[in-house]
Amino acid sequence: MSGFSRTDRVGQQIRRELAELVRLEINDPRVKLVTITDVEVANDFSHAKIFFTRLDGQQAEAQRGLERAAGFLRSKLARSLKLRVMPQLHFVYDASVERGSRLSQLIDQAVAQDRQDGGES
Repeated sequence: MSGFSRTDRVGQQIRRELAELVRLEINDPRVKLVTITDVEVANDFSHAKIFFTRLDGQQAEAQRGLERAAGFLRSKLARSLKLRVMPQLHFVYDASVERGSRLSQLIDQAVAQDRQDGGES
């Protein structure tokens, strides 16, 4: 038996399909720099939480664009996934990439400061 539940497998399939749809089908400039990072599907498949990030940091604008395209994206997903119930799509900004970048920057600064302090001794 696989280590992943059906909701996990469906979530990953939705993530792959949405990434392609956002890249190829959506012409809204607010959505162009969006990356789909994860999808969490409810146990009854009624809702899917779509986590996204945007490289230039304008997440509110991207979220409005994604929410506007949600119906279109859902109908495209319904054609390609063949699920009995197609989840409602809810878009949530994923700040983990931004936090990771900030932590990496802080670590780099600490290492540089440590080297500087070690060189003066």
